[in-house]
Amino acid sequence: MRKILIIALTLLSLSMTAQNSSDHNFKVAKNLEIFNAAYKNLDLLYVDSIDADEVVGTAIRSMLHSLDPYTEYYPEDKAGEYKQMLTGKYAGIGAVISYSFTRKQVVINEPYQGMPAAKAGLRKGDIILSIDGESMDGKMTPYVSDHLRGDAGTTMVLKVLRPSTGKKMTLKIQREAIQLPYLPYYGVQKDGVGYINYNQFVEGSAKDVRRAVLDMKNNGMTSLVLDLRGNGGGSVSEAIQILNMFLPKGKHLLSMKGKVKNANSEYKTTAEPIDTVMPIVVLVNEGTASASEITSGALQDLDRAVVMGTRTYGKGLVQVPNVPLPYAGKLKLTTAKYYIPSGRCIQARKYKHTDNGYVAQEVADSLTHEFRTARGRIVRDGGGIKPDVEVKADSLPNIAYYLERADTTDVMLNYEIDYMASHPTVAKPADFEVSEADYEAFKQAVLKSGFTYDQISEKYLKDLEDLARFEGYYNDAKDEFEALKKKLKHNIEKDLDYAYNKKKLKEILAADIMAAYYFEGGMIENSLRYDNQYAEAVKLLTDKERYENLLQPTPEEEKTAADSKKDSKKAADKKTTDKNKGKSKDKKK
Repeated sequence: MRKILIIALTLLSLSMTAQNSSDHNFKVAKNLEIFNAAYKNLDLLYVDSIDADEVVGTAIRSMLHSLDPYTEYYPEDKAGEYKQMLTGKYAGIGAVISYSFTRKQVVINEPYQGMPAAKAGLRKGDIILSIDGESMDGKMTPYVSDHLRGDAGTTMVLKVLRPSTGKKMTLKIQREAIQLPYLPYYGVQKDGVGYINYNQFVEGSAKDVRRAVLDMKNNGMTSLVLDLRGNGGGSVSEAIQILNMFLPKGKHLLSMKGKVKNANSEYKTTAEPIDTVMPIVVLVNEGTASASEITSGALQDLDRAVVMGTRTYGKGLVQVPNVPLPYAGKLKLTTAKYYIPSGRCIQARKYKHTDNGYVAQEVADSLTHEFRTARGRIVRDGGGIKPDVEVKADSLPNIAYYLERADTTDVMLNYEIDYMASHPTVAKPADFEVSEADYEAFKQAVLKSGFTYDQISEKYLKDLEDLARFEGYYNDAKDEFEALKKKLKHNIEKDLDYAYNKKKLKEILAADIMAAYYFEGGMIENSLRYDNQYAEAVKLLTDKERYENLLQPTPEEEKTAADSKKDSKKAADKKTTDKNKGKSKDKKK
């Protein structure tokens, strides 16, 4: 009777599966037919002529927008964007440009080392007057950027004005395939600590990371800081190659699991490592995502490195970047979730599908699950990589934010242009700092510029005053409010002199000046002098006992692991007993 029941249930399940599949296929066919008929009627009857590429392209993008932020459509005319997404490369002059509010023109902000802009001698602050004879006066950054880009090997005539000298220059520049700097700086620091700043997992980048590690080992490196802060990921294969450098051959690194079989993959270390014992600290933050999380998460799960910083982004979804479409179109498509060595998926958001597209919902901490590292430490899924040691970055003062990113007076840009004009050479990045005299000159420039900004304390006081009026407490506290208003009165000179604000502004100025003289690598090397997260990493690496203790389970973790094993054994024994009892009953029947 029991066997008959099992067979019946199996047949029912197969029948329901077939029915569900049939219903799904019918819905797909029905909706495609509706879409085709709707478009035909639009094309035939709509009052104006419609652009098929635009209308259908919008429909496809809207369909994908209902799923997740990573599934994207690239039609044939967006082949350049697709290639840059895939390789990190584009063809142009290789420079960061920005809009100058006071000049109402776009300026060169930072040329990339070794790229056409740097080879042509372009510098920070150079004003772009025209490209191939077309005036760029009043044009915004995207417009100028489009005209600077083109096919590799083509030339352009660029006319610029250098504000420090008033000299106009006409330059003939050949566009090149531009590779955004993915390994802008590495080097051995004090106490034998090696440092690698790695900001994008582009194709072929792992071999340069390998070369950097070997170079530093030959120059006395005894421990390593791998900086993945702000690294949004990229190629999974590059992440696997980097993990191969630090882990024994044959270690399980990653599983990918999707709806279809060919989306499933398993990855292990396959090459002989460079070093499996050297202490490593991986720096991460909320901008660390995707392949960066695979790298930092695998090193954490296998107890090979201490992860330090703040919680990562939490992207546990895998995309196939080159699904072919008719007429040379491409689809970047989410096909699977990935699971790092402990078995956890660190995807931090669920995408709920609505009529207006997806809605991202954070996974609550209470819904996450415990997993164990190789040595038995507790780690959790569902919320990115939580660092072993949390160290928050220094906060950016409000005045520094406005001066650096939201200033319409261009006072910081103008000061740096003048500084470069009066300083043909400067100290090397490891030694450079903005002097007291230089900062005083900057402060006076700010005061004369008419720069203003919104003070947060004044805003909160106004909000509190409005709330007190609404609730009827204002009259009783009026004198206190007036006294606070006087104390919090907007005083830019005082804000510029405040010790913490001054410290951060000097660091920002130093970084910008170093980028102008020594490119991005010089800026990063100089910034290590002030980087509190890096300082904590060095402190940990020079304290071997603390480092080793962090990679061991705590007594509480060991106890819960032992209890869990006991519970699992009891459950297994009970299952075996129940199974034997069942067999005994069947024999009696």
